[in-house]
Amino acid sequence: MNMTMLSDKELINIYLNGSEKAFQELLSRHEEKIYTSIYMFVKNTEQAEDIFQEVFIKIIKTLRAGKYNHEGKFGQWAMRIAYNMCVDNFRKSKRRPQINPTEEFDIFEVLPLEEDNVETELIKDETFSKIRHLVDLLPPEQREVVILRHYAELSFKEIAQLTRVSINTALGRMRYALINMRKIVEEKNVVLN
Repeated sequence: MNMTMLSDKELINIYLNGSEKAFQELLSRHEEKIYTSIYMFVKNTEQAEDIFQEVFIKIIKTLRAGKYNHEGKFGQWAMRIAYNMCVDNFRKSKRRPQINPTEEFDIFEVLPLEEDNVETELIKDETFSKIRHLVDLLPPEQREVVILRHYAELSFKEIAQLTRVSINTALGRMRYALINMRKIVEEKNVVLN
C-alpha cells in the first residue's frame, strides 16, 4: 500500500489498526513545519527537540485514547498542541534563569532547496540570520503572528483560532510587525540582500 497517497484521516485509521508505517508517514508530512515553528519560539535546538517529542507523544496518546476527531485538519490540531507546549515552556522558563544558547539552527537545513553555490548559500545564511534577529526584536504578540504565518505557514484564520484572538487582531499584529521591522531596518541601516 502506498501510504503517501492516503489522507491524514486514512493514515490515522490505519495507524489505529496497528500500522506503525502509517504513523511514520503522518509524522514525515508534518514534522518539518511543526519542528520549525517550535524552534522559532524557543530558539534552542535541545528544547525544540524535547518539545517536538512531547508533542508527538501527546498526539499518539490522544489518538490511541480515541479522543481525536476528524473535524479539523490534523496539521492544525498538531500545531495547536505544539503552540500550547511552547507557551507552557515559555511560562516555565520565566520562572527560572534564562541562558541564551548560540544560534545553531539554519532554516535552509529543513527546507528543500536546489543546490546553490557557496556564495549564494552565504548570502542566504546572512539574510535569514538578519531576518531572525529582526523577528526576535518584535513584541511577543507580533513575533508570534510572524512565526505562525511565515514559518508555520498558517492562515490568518488559523492563527486567530490558535491564539484565541479575532482575525482582525491577528492581521493588525502582522501589520504592526511589518511596520516595526521596516522601522528597525531603516533606523539601523540593515541591508537584507
